[in-house]
Amino acid sequence: MHSAPDPEPKPLDHLAERGAEGDPALILRGETLNHNELKQRVARLAAWLASEVPEKGARVATWAAKGELTCLMPLAAARAGLVHVPINPLLKHAQVAHILSDSGAVMLIGTKARLASLEEGNVPAICTVLEESAALAAAEALAGELPPSNADTDDLAAILYTSGSTGKPKGVMLSHANLWLGAVSVAYYLGMAADDVTLAVLPLSFDYGQNQLLSSWYAGGCAVPLDYLFPRDVMKACAKHGVTTLAAVPPLWVQLTELEWSDDAIRAMRRLTNSGGALTTDLVHDLRSIFPAANLFPMYGLTEAFRSTFLDPELVDSHPTSMGKAIPFAEILVIDDDGDVAAPGEEGELVHCGPLVAQGYWQDAERTAERFKPAPAMSEYGGIAVWSGDRVTRDDEGLLYFVGRRDAMIKSAGNRISPQEVEEAALATGLVAEAVALGIKDDRLGQAVHLIVRASGEGEDPQAALPKILAKELPNFMNPQVIHWREAMPLNPNGKIDRNALTQELSQ
Repeated sequence: MHSAPDPEPKPLDHLAERGAEGDPALILRGETLNHNELKQRVARLAAWLASEVPEKGARVATWAAKGELTCLMPLAAARAGLVHVPINPLLKHAQVAHILSDSGAVMLIGTKARLASLEEGNVPAICTVLEESAALAAAEALAGELPPSNADTDDLAAILYTSGSTGKPKGVMLSHANLWLGAVSVAYYLGMAADDVTLAVLPLSFDYGQNQLLSSWYAGGCAVPLDYLFPRDVMKACAKHGVTTLAAVPPLWVQLTELEWSDDAIRAMRRLTNSGGALTTDLVHDLRSIFPAANLFPMYGLTEAFRSTFLDPELVDSHPTSMGKAIPFAEILVIDDDGDVAAPGEEGELVHCGPLVAQGYWQDAERTAERFKPAPAMSEYGGIAVWSGDRVTRDDEGLLYFVGRRDAMIKSAGNRISPQEVEEAALATGLVAEAVALGIKDDRLGQAVHLIVRASGEGEDPQAALPKILAKELPNFMNPQVIHWREAMPLNPNGKIDRNALTQELSQ
């Protein structure tokens, strides 16, 4: 990294034009695409999308495992002037129905089994449903190619749905500039190059996961999408493809450090990146032992601003609990309760300013106003900033440290989970009269979902029936690890359920 990163954004689909034509760009299960073939496939899929959905700015959703469709859609939809809505393949029909309805998607492309799980009323009348294989075949049959777009970089390119502390998932609106500059920033501070191979194990519906592709292609490198069943699958893929870049969340790192890594899986590794939760000192030590030649990059981010900070690998050993400093194109301020910049060591709210800040929540002015507010007066960028709700401190060296979250979000295995969404699913069964979902500290998951319920008196055996229904209605990562049945809930002086008392009790 010698020169500063280019701050001028381009339309997102131009990422397909960056690599040398004969170099590998995307390693799929059955074939490897070089950068020329990547460019052609994006142009072809974009042409088909534009013919099927001529309305600019219309939303098109994908619900599929990692493959050609889900990897190409971020660029192809952008080139066609459409807005991509990637749906986490782990979600189930109720969550998918909400995303389709809320986004106003006019097309859903998914795998056969997932589409078959949808129930009557899940798909809005305006939404056309296509199987993944049929869509790719139709794009190939059309045989047309759409040239690179000249889209305004402030145009909407994607809506990524993320859970809030209350209510259903909300869609974060990301522009071409947001996604392009995110790719530039990460490729720059990671020092990525054209000979890098990134193993993309994280869901492509997350900003961290999608950036595995985008930053790799910005650098002219290669991405290997992988849906793994077991941690050993990750290790085998690293050996098979000579992986140089591996991104994960702490629970996966824990599992990976329990393996006996082969030399051929370690040999090419240049960098490890972590987000979605803090690394422990022991985990840092274990990763250092397994990958002695690889740089370790702890990072902090939030979908509303993509990524905020990273810790220089040279400081990991001496400052293992630090979040680091701002990434390129991000300005990070620590603001105290009086609205001033917090002094070193003083706790304040992390406020993210700059061009990585998203455009707000899709069709949700109220929640947008709560999180996206004018930048503090001392901001160099000004404009709208993301007020994260996370409490942090900054030391005398400028390094940031996480203190805690202001909201009640549960963060389990790298997933942000809305307690209310779990509670509403339990109440909807009719088996319980009251429900409280909490995140309780867990060594492997970061936080485990605990559900405390009071039976409604309905049903013959609610304790046996509730877990089965929740397993059907909620994605696996949202399902409670433990369900606690109570005769009565503790109440606070206002007559509301005392969540703090329950948290203290279960944390002992």
